[in-house]
Formats: sequence, structure tokens, C-alpha cells
Amino acid sequence: MTNLIERLTGSVPSWGARLAYGEKTTLDGYDILPVAIVAFGFGGGEGSGEDPDGATRGEGSGGGGGGYTIPIGAYIGGPRGPVFRPNPVALIVAAAPLVTATGFALSRLLRSS
Repeated sequence: MTNLIERLTGSVPSWGARLAYGEKTTLDGYDILPVAIVAFGFGGGEGSGEDPDGATRGEGSGGGGGGYTIPIGAYIGGPRGPVFRPNPVALIVAAAPLVTATGFALSRLLRSS
């Protein structure tokens, strides 16, 4: 189990770079390079021990992992070089908690005055 977790963990940097910056595509003569935020997490477990009464030996095992990506935009090549174009949906989703927290803080501040 430990060797598997170490191998997965060691390969994450190459996955992240490949997923964060996708394959370049050409559309209508413009080069497009997609960009995303990528996060991974892995866990593992192991066991083996005696039962509290000492009658049997315990065993165990386990493992898991997960990840997510958020497409935040793309670099689009043009006559003056590449330009970053954000994904408006991702910006709205990412900004919603910040706007909510700011509004809550302002309402508390104004109420206390």
C-alpha cells in the first residue's frame, strides 16, 4: 500500500501541469491554450493489531484519492502575442463567496456604527 501511495504522490506534479495547461488547439488561425486550477488529494491506511481481548489478530487496509479542476480561462494567441481570456462562469463562481463575505462584513460594520 505504501509504495502505491508514494508512486501516486510522486506523479501528481506532472498531472497538475498537464491538466492545468491543456493541449494547444488552433481555431480560426488562433492558438488557444486552456488554463485551469487543479487540486489533488490522496490518503491511505493500513492496520494489523490485536483485538482488545487478545483472541484474534486484526487486519486492515484502505486508500482513496480525489481531485478537481476549475477551468478559469485560456491564453489566446493574436497578432500582439498571447492574451489571457477569463472564463466568466468560473469568475462568478469563484467571486460568490468573496462577495457574500464582504457584504456580511459591511452589514455588521454598518449595524455597529
